[in-house]
Amino acid sequence: MIVVSGNAWSTGAARLTARAGLRIGAGLVTLMSSPEALAVNAAHLEAVMLQPFETEAELEAAADHVDVAVIGPAAGVDESTVSNLFALARTGAALVVDADALTVFQHDVSELFSVLDRDDVLTPHQGEFERLFPGLLRSRPDRVAATLEASKRAGAVVLLKGNETVIAAPDGRCVINRAGSIWLATAGSGDVLAGLVAGLIAQGTDSFDAACAGVWIHSEAARHHGPGLISEDLPGLVPQVLAGLYRTI
Repeated sequence: MIVVSGNAWSTGAARLTARAGLRIGAGLVTLMSSPEALAVNAAHLEAVMLQPFETEAELEAAADHVDVAVIGPAAGVDESTVSNLFALARTGAALVVDADALTVFQHDVSELFSVLDRDDVLTPHQGEFERLFPGLLRSRPDRVAATLEASKRAGAVVLLKGNETVIAAPDGRCVINRAGSIWLATAGSGDVLAGLVAGLIAQGTDSFDAACAGVWIHSEAARHHGPGLISEDLPGLVPQVLAGLYRTI
């Protein structure tokens, strides 16, 4: 599993994603970073690997043999994010596309959809969903119908975050997570969710199933903590949730 970092002043979100992937069970997680951001990331990470890249060709080569790549958390709404996403799409890796990597395509969504497939996952909150699918939430009777239509248009799994998160696949599968927690309304929690989903995909889980499980584990981790939760707490709470599942087997 690889995660693409933002620039030297915007690295925290990608680190949250990488830590979550490692906690959920991805055996090896590498944070891909510009040389300028390398020292910042190195000062905050231990088990997460680091690898610098300067060009999209270097990123493509690094991702060529990985199972899943995450791009978007604080990546920057600029042309480099577009180029980096296209580089990752040319590999065999499943993509988890979040945050800035969604917003950067708001004026040409067909460009994004043209490189996606059914193994990829888009993880928008409502504002990002509106940018990618303008008017869709207003024109459909409910969030389920809107998310199903969005998934068909994108040709990928769509995870519409919210109090009741909706996950839909292009083949018509759809799940509503009603176990959402108010404590998740904190900056960075979505970056952790992207890492959980990607970490499950890295272990061979179907992308739709990984999105559903990731959302539920994310909610359960927040419930375990309760008031005062910040996003940095979430990866460390994942083992408690997993241990609880093992006790029921």
